[in-house]
Amino acid sequence: MKVPFLDLKLQYKELGAEVSRRFQHVFKTTSFVLGDEVEQFEHDFARYTGTEYCVALNSGTSALHLALLAHGIGEGDEVITVPNTFIATAEAISYTGAKPVFVDVDPDTLLMSPENLEKAITPQTRAIIPVHLFGQPCRIDAIREIADSKGIIVIEDACQAHGAEFSGKRVGSFGSCSVFSFYAGKNLGAYGEGGALVTDNEDIRRRVRALRDHGQTSKHQHEYIGYNYRMDGFQGAVLNVKLQWLDKWNKLRRQNADLYRKYLIDTPVKFVEEYPQAKGVYHLMVIRAQERDKLREFLNDMGVQTGIHYPVPIHLQQAYKFLGWNRGEYPNCEQACDEIISLPMYPELLQNQVQYVCHCIREFYKQQPEHEQLYEESDSKPRLEFAEA
Repeated sequence: MKVPFLDLKLQYKELGAEVSRRFQHVFKTTSFVLGDEVEQFEHDFARYTGTEYCVALNSGTSALHLALLAHGIGEGDEVITVPNTFIATAEAISYTGAKPVFVDVDPDTLLMSPENLEKAITPQTRAIIPVHLFGQPCRIDAIREIADSKGIIVIEDACQAHGAEFSGKRVGSFGSCSVFSFYAGKNLGAYGEGGALVTDNEDIRRRVRALRDHGQTSKHQHEYIGYNYRMDGFQGAVLNVKLQWLDKWNKLRRQNADLYRKYLIDTPVKFVEEYPQAKGVYHLMVIRAQERDKLREFLNDMGVQTGIHYPVPIHLQQAYKFLGWNRGEYPNCEQACDEIISLPMYPELLQNQVQYVCHCIREFYKQQPEHEQLYEESDSKPRLEFAEA
């Protein structure tokens, strides 16, 4: 059996006719940049996230960049985030001239630790970017409490967490503004690149709308030195179709996550935990495993594709060597980066495919003498029954 890490072709089969119809509308109206499909998405996605405004952009990276610029962050400022995220989080800080400052993560959830956050704040700290990594919400209530007590801006990086909730409220609605990526593989993905910023602040919305379009506040009136960060009409069309499916897809992702937990019970792998107040959307199904690289090679040989998100933390990347960080400064993050592996996860993933992945993981550990007890007969262990696809 072969189990791909992600299969967007299955999703397209279900949505293709409606996407084609929307594309025809873009062709007929020639609204290739911004336009009514993008405006419709902005309206609907703001409503979906529980915010007043949405500004559609060409990527999540652009959204992070403009979120910082809209708050006036620049040279001499510090912005706190985590080192175990995609490098774009730190890059956006660097684009403004500000300095990224990292805090170590919680060892169980691999999300920003509020306790470590408080220790990292200095008089130069202007903003905090908590990352809802893997589709799991941070302890955003505690982070907001710390930030508010010190007058610091919170910008949520929700690029992997479309539809995730904390205490019954969708992520993206907790910060001064929040950013999303619609990269093709995301829970809500475009057919290419895309991003958005959401906010309740009308002034932030106005600035970001201008900055995305060469600083224009009206035709030929450039209030700022801006950027070409506009979303194109085709991506708006795709997102309008997909947004209607997002909650169903997230529910299926959670169901698949529950199956992984069920079928990997009593194995040596460790799951990344979810906070009790959180409802994650499992953009990625991440486990931690000893001998991770050998396990990944074994799974590949068995036809199971996997990923690592992310094997090298940002503070150890060559690009940020100039800031002088060294191994050992963020031990929870560094240990996790040596152990994490992302298993196949998408809404269309079948139960027998999940069972096969779990069977392969158990077979790997069966070869290790210290784990032979995994394969003793027991009525308490779930049966793995899968058929060749």
